[in-house]
Amino acid sequence: MRDVAIVSVAQSVHQRELKAKNEVEMIQPVIHAALDGIGAKIADIGFTVSGSSDYLQGQAFSFVMVLDAVGAWPPIVESHVEMDGAWALYEAWLKIQSGHCDTALVFGYSKASPGDLPRTLSRQLDPYYYGPLWPDSVALAGLQARAMIDAGKITEAEMAEIAHRSRTAASANPNAQVRGSASVEELLEADYISDPLRVHDCPPISDGGVAVVLAAGDRAREWADRPAWIRGIDHRIDSHNLGARDLTASSSLRIAGGRAGVADGKVDIAELHTPFTHQEKIAVEALGLGADVSINPSGGPLAANPMMAAGLIRLGEVANRIMDGSADRGVATATSGHCLQQNLVAVLEGER
Repeated sequence: MRDVAIVSVAQSVHQRELKAKNEVEMIQPVIHAALDGIGAKIADIGFTVSGSSDYLQGQAFSFVMVLDAVGAWPPIVESHVEMDGAWALYEAWLKIQSGHCDTALVFGYSKASPGDLPRTLSRQLDPYYYGPLWPDSVALAGLQARAMIDAGKITEAEMAEIAHRSRTAASANPNAQVRGSASVEELLEADYISDPLRVHDCPPISDGGVAVVLAAGDRAREWADRPAWIRGIDHRIDSHNLGARDLTASSSLRIAGGRAGVADGKVDIAELHTPFTHQEKIAVEALGLGADVSINPSGGPLAANPMMAAGLIRLGEVANRIMDGSADRGVATATSGHCLQQNLVAVLEGER
């Protein structure tokens, strides 16, 4: 296996609605910031891959338009995944492992504000049984939260505590969309939007993007004083049929975490792509994270949740803390589908 690391990370300041810019204008400065951070040019990049969704942009092959943000010259080797950018990173990691390149630029982005995101996400459901009912993503998460409460695995107060911690942590994150210091008691006084979920239990709708640069071996050491080495990465998927799996647990996270090597060393930090408060507890349990692990110190997806970018942001947040020396080993996750259906887990480490 080749040693591959994240050596540069840049992301936008996430907003509820970015009217003044299209996707190209939104992601171009982010891409340039990631390259400028290591003094690289696009000619130094062997592979470029992005993650986005045509459903959010409202046109087929929309990613082709956004390649204008990379530049028309020099020619590039390029790919795209209709997934969160974390899965684009996985493709880039495989490309480097195969020896076809030594460096890669990965980015993910979305402008979810123009449409009705929770209803749009209902199109992830199977088209025969669940899809025609049009249950939105918040309603399905509410069913999962209710199942957890009924099983005695979480309480509404614990969910509010997760939201409070996330919003408090986001106060130190210049890219966060949602910050706040409302107490747990104040949060619990809010009305339900999909019982037992309140607004603070749900991710914000965000416009934004992220870009990271990967490099192998000596090139990584040239571009970063302390590269964030990807020591393990894996992704798994649970049943598409919500009634065929236990919504209060995640076998895909447990299996992916085991194969990625989460338990092979002390974990300092975990950035979990758990868009709803109750899902954080599922992920912590599935990955076997202890009470001494710092969970979502960036604020996590409850502070900003740009679709098709939020998972890649989790890897970037862990990488930044390894590169600045504030953590030695961290775990990042990305999720796709309803109720934590599909999950990617990556373990990142600094130099030993």
